[in-house]
Amino acid sequence: MCIFCGDFIANVHWTEFKEDATSEIIVGDLQRSRQQSRIERVQFINKILVLYQLKLTEWNGSKFILSDLKGNTSIIHDLGTLWAEVEKLNGYAIDPLSADVMEKITIAN
Repeated sequence: MCIFCGDFIANVHWTEFKEDATSEIIVGDLQRSRQQSRIERVQFINKILVLYQLKLTEWNGSKFILSDLKGNTSIIHDLGTLWAEVEKLNGYAIDPLSADVMEKITIAN
């Protein structure tokens, strides 16, 4: 259990698994590549979130922090709950897969 947030660290969301990984993650096993994958996912998601003036940061390999320009923050337990928290923080529904968003990301790259 995490001493800061009281949450179980052992809960791993399906987005954390790789195709070749087994269903069990051993503490410390592949930690470096898992952390690198999390950082890469955050970098990609931030390309979308910048359109909504939000930012996601990776937190200690177990959580994410979603923040806006006003200083409001939200702890994201896994990427499955990210978009619901984005809508809660923004106050309106978004569609991260809309053609408009995809076009803006393509232009930005």
